[in-house]
Amino acid sequence: MASQTRTIDANTYSRRRLSVVMRGERTVVVGAGVAGLSAAITLASRGRPVVLFETAENPGGKMRQVEVAGQLIDAGPTVLTMRWVFERMFEEAGLQLDTFVTTRPMEVLCRHFWQDGSQLDLFADRKRSYDAIAAFAGAAEANRYRAFASQAERLYRALEPTFIDATQPNAVSLAMRMSRVDVGSLTLLNPTASLWQTLCRRFTDPRLRQLFARYATYSGASPYEAASTLMLIAHAEQAGVWTVEGGMYELARAMARLATSLGVEIHTGCKVQSLLESGGKISGVKLANGDEIAANAVVLNADAAALSAGLFGDAFKNSLASEVRPGRSLSALATAIVGRARGRPLVRHNVFFSTDYKSEFTDIFRAGKLPHEPTVYLCAQDRRGTARTLPPSDSDERALVLVNAPADGDRRNYSEAEIEECWERTQAVLRRCNLELDVEAANRRTETPNTFHKLFPATGGALYGRSSHGWDAAFQRPGNRTLIPGLYLAGGSVHPGAGVPMAALSGRQAAASLLADLASTRRSHQVATSGGILMRSATTGTTD
Repeated sequence: MASQTRTIDANTYSRRRLSVVMRGERTVVVGAGVAGLSAAITLASRGRPVVLFETAENPGGKMRQVEVAGQLIDAGPTVLTMRWVFERMFEEAGLQLDTFVTTRPMEVLCRHFWQDGSQLDLFADRKRSYDAIAAFAGAAEANRYRAFASQAERLYRALEPTFIDATQPNAVSLAMRMSRVDVGSLTLLNPTASLWQTLCRRFTDPRLRQLFARYATYSGASPYEAASTLMLIAHAEQAGVWTVEGGMYELARAMARLATSLGVEIHTGCKVQSLLESGGKISGVKLANGDEIAANAVVLNADAAALSAGLFGDAFKNSLASEVRPGRSLSALATAIVGRARGRPLVRHNVFFSTDYKSEFTDIFRAGKLPHEPTVYLCAQDRRGTARTLPPSDSDERALVLVNAPADGDRRNYSEAEIEECWERTQAVLRRCNLELDVEAANRRTETPNTFHKLFPATGGALYGRSSHGWDAAFQRPGNRTLIPGLYLAGGSVHPGAGVPMAALSGRQAAASLLADLASTRRSHQVATSGGILMRSATTGTTD
């Protein structure tokens, strides 16, 4: 019997039987993560027939929810930046993002706590952040922050059209393009310096160094080994952070509804077992139930390591244009809870810092073990980003508590004892920052590198693709094209990188490359070519 699948329409899920071998000119998208949905939307909005297959029961990929104590909690990405990426995606399809999902700008971007009792908020209003830092660390440090923020913005604006929009840039092409955009921007790259080294030159207060170093973890890296260019994340966040009503997963649902409204067939609970090729070109995919789905193009939204490992067929193991960079990015122990927080007022995004930041990354990347004293990220999902948010006095709330971990989920099993020990160490950091979590064991659920490896094969649980360590890491990510005509890559493990908006951009870039190649093959200019559909001009106002 053929496998049962769920096909998404604009409003709900319905069950149908996929039992025929589809034929004709179409694109198959493998994986309904943000990148796969983005690719499908871009292709369908340009009239391309698209069929999308997803192994999980729901779309979203890493953007997912888990159930704890009868409540749904975001267990993947929790921060939405660069909202314009999604606004443009919907606008190009003739629709508006706001008609599909409700987003609200946050007043407080993040609240930071240290074990000496100090606390600092960063705001969407840069002047308020300046004033807060002046009160926190003095006027001189506030002025250093102003210079840092200005440099991060300038770097972002130089790299937006030159790096992010490029299919797969190299150091030479990047330098040439940046010099055309901003002659002085080349001095911002500082390729030999790590992010930590740059921050040590920028700030004298160790707490501020620690705070801005956390941006390296947004790409799964250690700030002591990641390139200084990651400071641009500070500007992406400063330019705006939004909450999504109903949780971040609602954004994935909105993208799925948009895709189906454009005619995309989405089949969930339907595993692609292998890719198919004929005459040296992609010819379709084979499903786990044995069905072969013909296609003249495939967009693979999976970690590039899965392709290299032969998980989609031995014939495709060497199809990447360059070798997958060695070394994995961070994984995590992510604990979804329903409980009460007492002692310190939380906002939506909160960070509790360890006292020895460097040892945390030494433990993970050098010793391959859970950090003895982790830095803790806590997303209080029932709170909005306002400065006056107070903890509820008599009700439970939902939260995701996350600590960094090594991506070794394919090499070791995390025991219940290890998970409990890490939870106690996490609780100890929170207590030293004067926050008490009152959570019953039945009301928390922890996912480990083992969990993430099962969900995202060949990764070991790495959540951000390969390591972003070293000045050339950005140039080592695979591009969207492969050595197999008709096969394209999308997702956080390929260019332009990890994170929700970057994954969405990778899907759009894969679609653009596919359309450009079809246009070239047909010697026609009626199909949109790459560039122009991905990035907005850096001169059209602040980026999101």
